[in-house]
Amino acid sequence: MTKKIRTAIIGYGNIGKYVIDTILHTPDFEVAGIVRRNVQEIPTELKEYTVTDSISNLSDVDVAILCLPSRLLETAANECLSLGINTVDSFDIHSDILVLRKSLDGVAKEHSAVSVVSAGWDPGSDSIVRALMQAMAPSGVTYTNFGPGMSMGHSVAVKAIKGVKDALSITIPTGTGIHRRMVYIELKKGYQLDNVTKAIQNDSYFINDETHVFQVNDISELKDMGHGVEMERKGASGSTQNQLFSFGMKVNNPALTAQMLVNAARASLLQQPGAYTLIEIPLVDFLPGKKDEWIQKLV
Repeated sequence: MTKKIRTAIIGYGNIGKYVIDTILHTPDFEVAGIVRRNVQEIPTELKEYTVTDSISNLSDVDVAILCLPSRLLETAANECLSLGINTVDSFDIHSDILVLRKSLDGVAKEHSAVSVVSAGWDPGSDSIVRALMQAMAPSGVTYTNFGPGMSMGHSVAVKAIKGVKDALSITIPTGTGIHRRMVYIELKKGYQLDNVTKAIQNDSYFINDETHVFQVNDISELKDMGHGVEMERKGASGSTQNQLFSFGMKVNNPALTAQMLVNAARASLLQQPGAYTLIEIPLVDFLPGKKDEWIQKLV
C-alpha cells in the first residue's frame, strides 16, 4: 500500500478548516495533526486528531500547510523547515513574495527541505495563468481584476488593527486592474471610527487602493466566502498584434485556496531542496498518480 502524505495543518481559521476538508477528499493524504495556539478548547470536529501547540510534538510529518496570516508565515515556516519538514503557504503580499522566497530558500536548502510560497489562487493558480498568457503574447499588458468578493488576506489585516473587534473587506473591481476596498468593521469600545479608518487606509494592504470604511453592528450578517477574478491580456505574438486572452472564475475563496495548498504540498515532495513559487514547479507535479497517465489524458 502506498504511504500517504502525512500533513500537519498549522492554524485553524477559515483556510485550516477547508484544508482538512480537502484532505478528507484526497486519497493520497492524511492529517498528521493540527497546530494551534489554543489547545485547551478543542472543537468537536478536531477530537479525532492530534491537536498541539508545537509542530515538534507531531511525528512523521512530511509537509506542513501553513494556514496563518501572511505576516506570521515566515516565522512558522522557518520553524518547520529547521526540522526538515516541507512547508506550503498562501502568503499574499505580492510586493514581498520574492523577499520571502529568498529568505526561506536558504533555510530550506540547509535542512534538505522544500518550501512552496504563495500557493493559494492569487498569488498561486492565477500566477500560472498570468505566466502562460505572458508566454503566449510576450509583448503586451495583463489586467487582473478581483471580485467582487471577500478578500481573506485584507480582512485578516484589518482585524489586526488596534480598535477593530471584527472585520470584513470586500474587493470591488473597477477595471484595468484597479480595485476599490469596501471595509466593514465592528469597533471595540472606546475607539473612534475616524482614527481606526485612517489606520486601515494607511496599512500596506490598503494604502494603494481606494478604501472606504463603514462601521456595522454585526459582521456575521455580511460574510460571504464568494470571490472571483477576471484576467485579460492584450498583446503580440511575434509581430502579430491584437492577441486577446481572457480567463475568469467565480469561487469559494478558502475552498480554492485549500485545494491549491494541498496540490502544492504534493508537489513539494517532488522538488529539490529550496523555496519555490507555483510558476517554478511543473504543473503535472500538482496532480496525484502517474505522470504518464496525465500526459495521455491532458496533452
